[in-house]
Amino acid sequence: MDILQSGILGLVEGVTEFLPISSTGHLIVVSQWLGMEQTEGNKAFEVIIQLAAILAVIANYKARFTLRHCRLWCQVFVAFLPVAIVGFLFRHQIKALFSVSVVATMFIVGGIVFLMVERWLKHRSPSVENLDDLSFKQALWVGVAQLLALIPGTSRAGSTIVGALLVGLSRKASAEFSFLLALPVMMAASGYDLLSNYQEFAGEQWQPLVFGFVVAFLSAFVVMKLFMVFLEKFTFVAFGWYRILFGVLLLFLT
Repeated sequence: MDILQSGILGLVEGVTEFLPISSTGHLIVVSQWLGMEQTEGNKAFEVIIQLAAILAVIANYKARFTLRHCRLWCQVFVAFLPVAIVGFLFRHQIKALFSVSVVATMFIVGGIVFLMVERWLKHRSPSVENLDDLSFKQALWVGVAQLLALIPGTSRAGSTIVGALLVGLSRKASAEFSFLLALPVMMAASGYDLLSNYQEFAGEQWQPLVFGFVVAFLSAFVVMKLFMVFLEKFTFVAFGWYRILFGVLLLFLT
């Protein structure tokens, strides 16, 4: 992997990780476009750029890391438990589900779900505008919805945002809770992959790793802020249509 490839993949990871459009699907397409094979070294690189995305969450929400927000972090932990338990117990079966056709299909299904949810929300007002008003029951249901993200192509951000919208959170509160919930999920997944593939870093050049890390961090940091501004005026309809079109394109390419 050279500097250009690492920068492009870092940008793709940073831009797509926290939007409801599945970073996995985009990394697949871009990697193929760059002519990159799914080697163990390249998979290890993906762990590095995921860690950069985690750091972006911490940088954006550092004010939340205080004792005052202890209740919120307990709710994040409650929402994390379902995917942690199911993901660990069925990790081998989940990996067996992975294929480009499954990813593409879930892109389309997820897009349709977003359009349906937005249509349903037209006649309803959110009960939670601020995360301080979130209940543990609502947090748990968001965690249950996140289980769908175990199917490749569903999108972790997409499943958690849909789950949050359905239990009464506003669009901005749904996105923010999705960002915070990414921390334990991505730390657990990246930590497991890091321990499993640490030997793959030994033969890698450090320059592409560092450059990809920096690009992923900066792009994720900026996209998270822009996403929150976007949700002040717009809905998730555009993401729904984008998912459908991207899924169709992915099926066509395969």
